[in-house]
Amino acid sequence: MNVNSFLRCQTPDSWLEQAVSQLPILLIDHANCEKKAASTALNLMYRHVDQTEMILRLSKLAREELRHFEQVVAILKGRNISYAQISSARYAGELRASVRTHEPARLIDILIVSAIVEARSCERFSRLVAVLDEELAEFYASLLKSEARHFKVYLQLAEQVAEGANIDDRIDHFLAEDERLITSPDPEFRFHSGAPL
Repeated sequence: MNVNSFLRCQTPDSWLEQAVSQLPILLIDHANCEKKAASTALNLMYRHVDQTEMILRLSKLAREELRHFEQVVAILKGRNISYAQISSARYAGELRASVRTHEPARLIDILIVSAIVEARSCERFSRLVAVLDEELAEFYASLLKSEARHFKVYLQLAEQVAEGANIDDRIDHFLAEDERLITSPDPEFRFHSGAPL
């Protein structure tokens, strides 16, 4: 399964236009997203120490996310853009709003949400390659394989935790939320923001 056939919508062209005109915010928020992605993997490792295969796969994933964070910060430094604290997009918080609260349902939902976030990041990288300058286009192209792999890791882990139970309805639910958040008007530009107002 590839990212584009998994997701229900493409990033709006209007978001890409804003990304080009707001490169500092794009890069700063991208760095924050990579840091949060590493933190998500680490938090799952701390909460689920009994899941040996899962924590080993997430350990590798967290290292890759931190490496991406370091690469984005290096790009910021090279462009004399200060790495600053900025507010988060609504995207991840709203995606997680309907995560169930009891286990293992909670873990399954968090793994599905994480898969969708990785898939959306991958889709955005592939769209950005066509509109950014050569250095950034090469960088985003270099991230495509690992983000696509992360998406598949999270989805596989969700299926394993479900132990054969059908999770398609949960995947459909969170994909619908992703589509709503990506296509609806968003007052704030961020890496995972929706359509600009």
